[in-house]
Amino acid sequence: METVISSVQKYWDALREVMDPEFPISVVDMGLIYEIQENKGVINVTMTFTAVGCACVEWIQGDIENRLLQEPEVTAVNIQVVWDPPWTVERLSPEAREKMKHWGVSSR
Repeated sequence: METVISSVQKYWDALREVMDPEFPISVVDMGLIYEIQENKGVINVTMTFTAVGCACVEWIQGDIENRLLQEPEVTAVNIQVVWDPPWTVERLSPEAREKMKHWGVSSR
């Protein structure tokens, strides 16, 4: 079981390199990624966006797919967007909250 956890953690870490286009905060720290599963080289990502009308949906999904496909063992990436539970500022990591505060953006 430990190998599965560490292999999935690898993908969480990889997605910390994918930035939200509006703020230089990773999609992980933004709280957009809900779950990552791996099955024989296929990565399944469950995620959300900050709003249904988010203009960056395709951009972010493309960045996520491209980043995960850089991992040598990854053969495919499936992204499922969900709206339940909805995203709220409570999903921001402490690091993201600090960055928002630094820029004068409320994260409450």
